[in-house]
Amino acid sequence: MSDEIPVIAQKSPYGLEVTEGKSYFWCACGKSQKQPFCDGSHMGSDFAPVKYTAEKTGKVFFCGCKHSEKQPLCDGSHSGL
Repeated sequence: MSDEIPVIAQKSPYGLEVTEGKSYFWCACGKSQKQPFCDGSHMGSDFAPVKYTAEKTGKVFFCGCKHSEKQPLCDGSHSGL
C-alpha cells in the first residue's frame, strides 16, 4: 500500500455529462492538467487512473478532492478537508 497522498485538485466535484457505454479515466493523483481525467501526470508514482464506464447518458459528479471512498465519483469527502 502506498504512502503517497493525492493532490487536491479542487474541493468540489466535477459535474460532467457522460455518454452511456463510454469509458472515462479519472485522475487519482490530482496532478492532471485535464481534470478530472488522467493526462499521464501520475507516471513515476504509485497512482493509476480509475476507469469509469457510464451506465447511462447523463450528468455524474466526479470527485475533485481525490479522497472519495466511491472513486471515481464524489461521496462528499471534500466537505471534511
